Amino acid sequence: MDALQLSAYVASRRDHLVSLLVDLVRTPSENRAPRGAELACQQLLAGRLARAGCTPHLYEPDSVPGLPTHPLYWPGRDYRHRPNLAATLPGTGGGRSLLLSGHIDTVPAGSLAWSRPPFAATVEGNRLYGRGAFDMKAGVAANLFVLEAIQELGIRLRGDLIFESVVDEEFGGVNGTLAGRVAGYRADAAIVGEPSGLRLCPAHRGGRTVHLTFTAPNDGILAPAGASGVIEQLRVFLNELPAFAALRRRTAPPHPLFAHLADPVPVTVGRIHTAAWSTDEPPNVPPVCRLELFWQTMPGETVAAIDEQFAAWLTGVLTRHPDLFAVPPAVHHPIRWLPGSALPPDAPLLGEFAAAVRAATGQTPAVQGIEGPCDLFVFPAFGIPALLWGPSGGNAHMPDEYVEIDSLLAATTALLQFVCSWCGQADELG
Repeated sequence: MDALQLSAYVASRRDHLVSLLVDLVRTPSENRAPRGAELACQQLLAGRLARAGCTPHLYEPDSVPGLPTHPLYWPGRDYRHRPNLAATLPGTGGGRSLLLSGHIDTVPAGSLAWSRPPFAATVEGNRLYGRGAFDMKAGVAANLFVLEAIQELGIRLRGDLIFESVVDEEFGGVNGTLAGRVAGYRADAAIVGEPSGLRLCPAHRGGRTVHLTFTAPNDGILAPAGASGVIEQLRVFLNELPAFAALRRRTAPPHPLFAHLADPVPVTVGRIHTAAWSTDEPPNVPPVCRLELFWQTMPGETVAAIDEQFAAWLTGVLTRHPDLFAVPPAVHHPIRWLPGSALPPDAPLLGEFAAAVRAATGQTPAVQGIEGPCDLFVFPAFGIPALLWGPSGGNAHMPDEYVEIDSLLAATTALLQFVCSWCGQADELG
């Protein structure tokens, strides 16, 4: 089938695509590391795959032989009742294989107020709201829609097409994606359905998360001399932090795919906590404060260099304020190091996907690195070129997360076109 026929088919099945995403959003699959609740959503997808004539394979990541000893494995996660899902649509032979991958877990709905119920999948105009609608159940829905379309249209692909829905990508998990590769689900290329905003994203930033625990024991709120507790430590640390951010901007290796960003390697404070904001807690001068620090990194940076740079900077802060930091803050890494990665600019995958987008939409897509860390770095470790492709939307990891329905339609149309061109259609080639 040609590009016009494929585009017309997707347009005619718009309601089906939206309905599929609605079902996924209405089936919560929140990740609360080290545990998660992805089972029901994976079973829903498995049923769809079976109805499409595929044989779904549900398997818990830690059942994969060799996974715990792989260098990229991150210990401490619980995978009971958290299966990965995969299914292969065999090709007729002689074509290139392709893996359509996505993570089904979402961050929790959270304690901040939503103006729409997080699991209602509310459709308003061109937006579908709900936890995971944007990140990244829209991508999973597009991947499944494409596989269903291949079957329904009777297209015989020459190369194998593999569908994959993995667990535990959020909170730096990535073991689900790793398990798929170790289990043998590999291909000549992979498309990961992260919400790229209809950009081709062959690169992503890395990320390092640190928890710092400041301690300053004191005699309480009625101490004769008064006490600042950890607040003065926190004030000094936050005043010094811009210097670390400036150091990162000076020393991080630049990458052309992130030239569109004013700050390619931002340093951010995620949380500050002393005690619960409640009358269940007595008014006092806090003796302990926990702070979460997150900074992004460029492809090519190593965890050893990243940690060494931060440790040297923190030592300088403590040295300049020896009386204030009588007890040095404890440093803890709550999640894995997430390295950045980038596809070579001359990779055939990149040029061929761009051509498919032009054929499907008439537009030339922007090629940029995506702004956050993800599991893309796992694929090149197995020799699989991969890129990110997905729709536009907003409020990822925030209340009122949404995806733009028209962009989901465009992303799915381009993906279907690419699958047919990359894997090859047997009927066209005799």
